[in-house]
Amino acid sequence: MKKPYKEIINYIYFFLLVAFVTTCTIVLFMDILMKTLGYEFTQEEITKSAVSTFLLVLFISLSFATIDYIRRVITVIRPTKEIQKCLNELTHGDFSARVKPTVSESYFGDIANDINKLAKELSSVETLRSDFISNVSHEIKTPLAIIQNYGMLLSDSNLNDEKRIEYAKVITKSSRQLAELVTNILRLNKLENQEIFPSKESFNLSEELCSALLSFEDIWNERNIEIEVDIEEEIYTLGDAALLSLVWNNLLSNAFKFTPQGGRVRVYLKLYNDKAVVRVEDSGIGMSEDTTKHIFEKFYQGDTSHREKGNGLGLALAKRIVDIHNGEIDVLSEVKKGSSFIVTLPHSEKHYYN
Repeated sequence: MKKPYKEIINYIYFFLLVAFVTTCTIVLFMDILMKTLGYEFTQEEITKSAVSTFLLVLFISLSFATIDYIRRVITVIRPTKEIQKCLNELTHGDFSARVKPTVSESYFGDIANDINKLAKELSSVETLRSDFISNVSHEIKTPLAIIQNYGMLLSDSNLNDEKRIEYAKVITKSSRQLAELVTNILRLNKLENQEIFPSKESFNLSEELCSALLSFEDIWNERNIEIEVDIEEEIYTLGDAALLSLVWNNLLSNAFKFTPQGGRVRVYLKLYNDKAVVRVEDSGIGMSEDTTKHIFEKFYQGDTSHREKGNGLGLALAKRIVDIHNGEIDVLSEVKKGSSFIVTLPHSEKHYYN
């Protein structure tokens, strides 16, 4: 037997009992009344009164039972079924499922709203997961295809030494890109899952920034890029110098990548309002306003001119590192005029340790 019918039968049993008890009470009341007033009710009057009272109580009871059941169907049973249906769809992978708005008018409104929020979050996570897999697959496939193609070319026995060296360099470069991609994915995953805990140690940010810049000396000399440096000495910050070095290397690497021959790269470090502010500027191709809004997202590379020069993880990794150091990273850019990345970190005393 279905649950609704069981509930109706239970209601009938309950209100039959109520009607019976009420009728017995009235009969007892009439008996007391006869003894008190000395009036004798006939058996026929008593029977008639008892029956009519029982039927009246039964009718009223059933009416209220019906009204209460309808109320429960509207405010409890129907919303519960709607919520169960939505949860069942979610557990089977349909993250587009939502509890209907009509449920919000019942006692389950808050639960329904929370479930819809959960479904929306799950849908976003699923979209990110799908995009992540798609992007990773694409980024891995590209260098693998290059390695495969040039590997086949190297197998040609008639290949001269000059071409052989050239193809070997291409394979090495693609292998390095693939290794960098995998490393960045692992680093970003560990940072997002809080598996990496940065050390809290005061270090000389001025020296670290100079050291990072000098590692690109061969590049700016080879491409005749003008370097403008304004790094204030003895500025300290609290954090993990090794992790933050990934940020400086990424920002400087991007600046040199997108700056044309004979261009200019500027590096600043100043202390403003007890904050260490690093600014890396270039005179490169710049970015559109829409690109700057998404530039710190994983695998986002903006227009096609950026795609062949990176895997779209460097800035996402940089932002996550800056975030866990209680800092901020921002970008200002204009197409064909260059970009400027600004990193703000808390300033610390020279010998502070945590």
